Amino acid sequence: MKKLLLTVWLVGLAVLAQAQLYDPSAFDKKYDGLLKHPGVQIESAEAINLMYNYKFYDADKEFRWLRLRYPKHPMPYFLMGLAEWWKIVPNTDITDYDGPCLAYMDSTITMAEKMYEDSDNKLEPSFFLAAAYAFKGRLFSERKKWAKATIAGKNALKYFEKCKGNADFSPELLFGDGMYNYYAQWIPENYPILKPILMFFPKGNKANGIKELEKTANTAFYTRVEARYFLVQIYSMENQYDKAYDMSKYMYEQYPDNPFFERYFARSAFVTGRLAEAERASRDILAKVDRTQAGYEAVSGRTAAYILAYINHLFYKNLPEAKLNYQKSIDYAKQTNSTNSGYYLSSVLGLAKIATDARDYDLAQTYFQEVIDKAERKSSQYKEAKKALDDAKKLRREERRRRKG
Repeated sequence: MKKLLLTVWLVGLAVLAQAQLYDPSAFDKKYDGLLKHPGVQIESAEAINLMYNYKFYDADKEFRWLRLRYPKHPMPYFLMGLAEWWKIVPNTDITDYDGPCLAYMDSTITMAEKMYEDSDNKLEPSFFLAAAYAFKGRLFSERKKWAKATIAGKNALKYFEKCKGNADFSPELLFGDGMYNYYAQWIPENYPILKPILMFFPKGNKANGIKELEKTANTAFYTRVEARYFLVQIYSMENQYDKAYDMSKYMYEQYPDNPFFERYFARSAFVTGRLAEAERASRDILAKVDRTQAGYEAVSGRTAAYILAYINHLFYKNLPEAKLNYQKSIDYAKQTNSTNSGYYLSSVLGLAKIATDARDYDLAQTYFQEVIDKAERKSSQYKEAKKALDDAKKLRREERRRRKG
């Protein structure tokens, strides 16, 4: 911390040409705001990196120091709320951190509203108001609290509009443009039931949204990682798997203990045929799950186990290892109540194929029937299981005829 303070002091000398470190009381008088000030970015960089690498205890100490230093500014509260959100990210079904996350975002809103009233510069408080409301809406939508999510979304949009077109003030402001443009088009395409709600919002443009998020990912400070978090998912949804691989690999290298980025790195390496990398990452994930490392739990486990099962089944022909990992993926999926997920269904299919090859048709039929019972009729897993079950029944009848003959 002493080294960090010394660095900030030296930056203060260079920027202010003064013999003392800048202080909060002078901040509003001499600077545009904390959002784009390089000295504050230096102060908060360590804490933000600790947070994204899932060192929450250490990050929290730094965030609390920032709150002590800037008690009337929304930034420290927003960062503390963001840390609570990232505790939710690995498994969004976990609700343990909802209360703290919402409380910090409410504090952010309170501080930002006061700042909005008192300051001539409306852009900085508008950014924090938009961001805090957006995160509230994001969490409410995860909990399927659509009315609350809609209200929070409208408030976020109101302040996003005030930030729009002001990326020259701070590249952070472009993040909202990118997010809105992409998802305002993506949501009605994928969730038609929400179209009536979105009629009251401006139309989006996915291509523009991706470009804006990419620019944010390269130029922003506070929203850089958030932009990359969304881009990793967007690239996958848009079938741009090489881009998803490049981005997730880079982020995993930056934050090797971040379960989200490591999981996406394993997935994208697997999808793009980089099996050695996928295998290494998957083994690392399972080791971290086994030792209950922060953020590594059943959602990451089911992904990693399936990748290892598939590689052992179809490439190494190591059937005992394949069966072990298929079953692990199934068990992890059951722990997260996701027996309708692709990993669960594909793992059951994998066990069914191994049983069929071993001529254990009774067991294979049980597995195929499990997939048919749980998969959607239009899904590839359902169609594959239905055909395989019919084929297995034929093989079973032929086997019986051979035995009688």
